[in-house]
Amino acid sequence: MEESRRSFLKLGGLCALGLGALPIADALGQTDLPKVTPDPKALVGKRWAMVVDMKKCWEKGKPGCQDCILACHATHNVPDIGTTKEEVKWLWTEHYENAFPGQESLYMPEGMKEKPFFVLCNHCANAPCVRVCPTQATFKRVDGITMMDFHRCIGCRYCMAGCPYGARSFNWKDPRDFIKTELNMTFPTRERGVVEKCNFCDERLAVGKPPACVEACKVGGLAFGDLEDPNSEVRKLLTIHFTIRRKPELGTDPSVYYIV
Repeated sequence: MEESRRSFLKLGGLCALGLGALPIADALGQTDLPKVTPDPKALVGKRWAMVVDMKKCWEKGKPGCQDCILACHATHNVPDIGTTKEEVKWLWTEHYENAFPGQESLYMPEGMKEKPFFVLCNHCANAPCVRVCPTQATFKRVDGITMMDFHRCIGCRYCMAGCPYGARSFNWKDPRDFIKTELNMTFPTRERGVVEKCNFCDERLAVGKPPACVEACKVGGLAFGDLEDPNSEVRKLLTIHFTIRRKPELGTDPSVYYIV
């Protein structure tokens, strides 16, 4: 009891002196506490990126195929609200004019404007959503993934205003009441008043698995890899195909590329 009281008083004294930022375990001399060890199978990269080959989706995929969207939403317990105003989406489709405004040409291939384009969070290198978040609920990982901490989110929606791609959704209602797929117990459900978005399946990368959308695509239309690795699949695709990105003129440096 006396030892516990002494440790408590010591911690209080450290905080009073402004040393609360030091690791508590180190401050108390408790350096033998258990540490989390990364999974040795985890996928690691310097900057994760995705290449979406829309030609394969259109030419090889079945009309209306949404295997990647269904896999993404089922994996992350994304609710199906049923209304456009309140919908929550991580991966969805847009027409060309909405996905790539400013990149239109008078003589585009026939039907291009009417075709669906899969869109998601671009995990920008210069992400405006990160800069405007007052609680650091949205932040950049060292491998380039733009993350969301649901517990830190206060629902101010500054990140939604800052994102030029409409890649974030706000839970106006309790999303748990609208999860229509089998609940994935390995991924947290959210609460009302929280913003959410694609996370490049960071929880799957941590155990050596590719993003759910990539795994679900049967025509090979999605590729994922390290943009800074010249031997990665995404780098190889980028060297042999002309690609475009969404709103590159904004200087956000998106990490999602499209083969059209």
